[in-house]
Amino acid sequence: MTKRSLGLSDGLYRYLLAHSLREPDALRRLREETAAHEYARMQIAPEQGQFMAWLVETLGVRRAIEVGVFTGYSAAWVALAMPADGKLIACDISKEWTDVGRRYWREAGIEHKIDLRLAAAQDTLLTLVEQGEAGTFDFAFIDADKTNYEPYYELCLELLRPGGVIAVDNVLWGGSVADGAVNDADTRAIRRFNEKLHQDARVSISLIPIADGLTLARKR
Repeated sequence: MTKRSLGLSDGLYRYLLAHSLREPDALRRLREETAAHEYARMQIAPEQGQFMAWLVETLGVRRAIEVGVFTGYSAAWVALAMPADGKLIACDISKEWTDVGRRYWREAGIEHKIDLRLAAAQDTLLTLVEQGEAGTFDFAFIDADKTNYEPYYELCLELLRPGGVIAVDNVLWGGSVADGAVNDADTRAIRRFNEKLHQDARVSISLIPIADGLTLARKR
């Protein structure tokens, strides 16, 4: 929805990037290639990618899930922050889009950490549950079709260990969530999801106003 943090002036945003961002060259070129894509708005902001990598490193994540890969920029940040034997289950349905990411994952030396599953994400997550992997993952990132955020969240929560974290993207949705005049299906779905998490006693939460809004939910 947005490729930069909401509410920052152009000058302040440039300052943020200049004094914080440490973006590997392969990731920078992946981001720049994706910027020319028809759906470039689906890519996360670089400061969000770096924050997620910091979070993964801080949590000591070894097993992770991503729902919604697009061209693989967020997956690259997560995989880079994981140890050599870490594994990211990456769920998407587009071979065309994820093939872009594969080129840069290979270049960055992280392709072996990313297990790309080209299928409906709910099917992939259900399969993991059925295979007895509930409670074994450390981190999940959800950034896919907004009307299915709730089932993605429930399945990821089941797959996470206690103390694991789910990060959910686009929870501010360009500001539309706070605009009563906007009532399309995606905006309504995100509002419902935000309300659900606010009341969910199974997790502790914080909505971070980075990029387009990122909610962190820690499983109790």
